[in-house]
Amino acid sequence: MLIPVNNQLHYHSLRLLLSSFFAIKPRPYYCNHCTRAMSTVSGGGSGSKGGAFTTIPERVVFQKEIKKSKFIAIAGPISDERSANAFLSEVRDPKATHNCWAYKVGDQFRSNDDGEPSGTAGKPILSAIESSGIDRVMVVVIRNFGGIKLGTGGLVRAYGGVAAECLRNAPTCLVKSKVPMGLEIPFDLLGVLYHQLQSFQAEDIKQDYETGKDGITMVTFKVDFDRMQNLEEAIKASCSRDITFYRH
Repeated sequence: MLIPVNNQLHYHSLRLLLSSFFAIKPRPYYCNHCTRAMSTVSGGGSGSKGGAFTTIPERVVFQKEIKKSKFIAIAGPISDERSANAFLSEVRDPKATHNCWAYKVGDQFRSNDDGEPSGTAGKPILSAIESSGIDRVMVVVIRNFGGIKLGTGGLVRAYGGVAAECLRNAPTCLVKSKVPMGLEIPFDLLGVLYHQLQSFQAEDIKQDYETGKDGITMVTFKVDFDRMQNLEEAIKASCSRDITFYRH
């Protein structure tokens, strides 16, 4: 049974994470301007491909009873080890028999068996995360023992299975990194430049006239990582001049 914590996206809580825009995949939520869930500037951060990564926009819960033991999997978006620790503190049940968990942030990952036999809980949860293709996520699986031992194989299947099912049914978001860029350009080419910036949906556009060069202004902006190269080429072609780009 999948239990969304809230049917609406928690925009206010996601503001704690870097601002960019989610492009929602076609299941099951659609949102044009969600706040991005990870702190990266250029290239999308460790472990991302093409400056983008897939994560979940909100907390999701899945629960299942296996041989009288109740397993509750809680998945949520995180940005680093600190936010993972905070998430664990929020969702763990001190009265439960075990609170096992795993998380993945780019190339960084951790898992914990919390008293279960070594390798039977944390690693299967981590394996479920890796198989899902979801990044910047933590899954905590809470177990309330029902009196019947599951054995090593049973524990692996139980922990990995409920974690996988939780992530399988979770809404996902494609997060695109914004790359800060800048260039010096003559005043008479500002119209051409702004046309290209708008065409490639550049954001946070600013001008600085104090460049120390007559007739030259510095323009800074942010653009999606996967549009960066094409934007550079379009600006160079439109301006017909040798322009130097700066990436922060």
